[in-house]
Amino acid sequence: MTEKEKYLQIRREAMWTGITLVVLILFWLVAGFGLADVDMKLCGLPVWAVGGTIGVWFFAMVLVKLLTTAVFKDFPLEEAGEEEQP
Repeated sequence: MTEKEKYLQIRREAMWTGITLVVLILFWLVAGFGLADVDMKLCGLPVWAVGGTIGVWFFAMVLVKLLTTAVFKDFPLEEAGEEEQP
């Protein structure tokens, strides 16, 4: 992988991580504040509390799994011929 390809891949990963963060924040707003008017309980807790905490946590895990399978690539950051120093 050339230096330019590495740079573009790192940039792509950073961009998609930022987009994922924005999507996660929007989901948190909808799951927490959007469900505030719903008069329903789940395990004795209001549905907005469960959606705004546990729901966001599960949604984040799904997004991270998508990122690691579809966007991230494993490649060495060192240049060819460069060795790691202990």
